[in-house]
Amino acid sequence: MLAKDIMRKKLVTVRPVDTIDKALKVMVEKDINGTPVVDDEGNLKGMIVKADIYRFLIDPGHYESCPVEWVMTKDVVTAKKEENIYTIAKRLRQNDIIAIPVVGEEDAVVGIITIDDIIDYFLENTK
Repeated sequence: MLAKDIMRKKLVTVRPVDTIDKALKVMVEKDINGTPVVDDEGNLKGMIVKADIYRFLIDPGHYESCPVEWVMTKDVVTAKKEENIYTIAKRLRQNDIIAIPVVGEEDAVVGIITIDDIIDYFLENTK
């Protein structure tokens, strides 16, 4: 099974200039724990997860106006559409992350795979 077979193609993304307030509202509204951060062309610039925001909120500041790029992870672990999901599962575990953007040409985000997607696949396909 390959990444392209289980990745979510309907992406929820934010931009680096969006506020962390907006990012958190989007994640809560869509019931997701993280989202890729992309530029206007859809190229991957980072990844932001609720845990990043919660760590940031420990220190008082300008939550409503702070841009996502201040909080996001910039060195993002990614996958390609043709990668085996076992390899991706290992990468998620080794890097202690909850989601991995799937990128195509020039880092354009084409999908995302979460830990839940991997677990669902294994639960549905193993006996």
